[in-house]
Amino acid sequence: MKSPAAALCTLLLALPAFGAPPDADPETLIRSMTQDVLAAARADRDIASGGPKAMKLAEERILPLVDFEEATRLAVGRYWPQASKAQQARLVAEFRALLVRTTSAGQRYEGQTVTVLPTQMTPGSTEATVRNRYLRPGTAPLRIDFQMHKTGAGWKIYDIVVEGVSLVLTYRSEFDAVLKQQGIDGLIRRLAEKNAPAKIG
Repeated sequence: MKSPAAALCTLLLALPAFGAPPDADPETLIRSMTQDVLAAARADRDIASGGPKAMKLAEERILPLVDFEEATRLAVGRYWPQASKAQQARLVAEFRALLVRTTSAGQRYEGQTVTVLPTQMTPGSTEATVRNRYLRPGTAPLRIDFQMHKTGAGWKIYDIVVEGVSLVLTYRSEFDAVLKQQGIDGLIRRLAEKNAPAKIG
């Protein structure tokens, strides 16, 4: 099964012409995103191969749609309130860099198509699950659910669940072991070490 981190490659190839307004509902945001990413991958070989242009476009277009602070808070779990504001900021920055690095390397467009299914959402709720099915010739459908919540800046993605496996909870298990032994500063150091080769400037 494809890992939750690798499943984010679709996001990180993304959105050179992302057109949905910031106040759009979750399903509209994801539908527009998936349509645009596939069109971009078909039109540009560098984007399709997950090359530098895909990274640049991801930084400019898709990453503002992800609530990295909420994702980091959930991944750090019960240790989050123990971190100072400065430590929390470092954790968010390093986790963001980790996700960008690990989900973009070597990911390619290989003829995928996407079906966006009806959103699971209670009327008036600030939480929503947008369900997707990714199809690639010769392989079984891949179920990817986007967990979103409504913020002051509109709907944001804070987790991705691939075939029932949460990206955030997968990292929480890894982070918990480090936090128990080395504390918050230890986790920051560990993340910084992993990100060091990918950092520019």
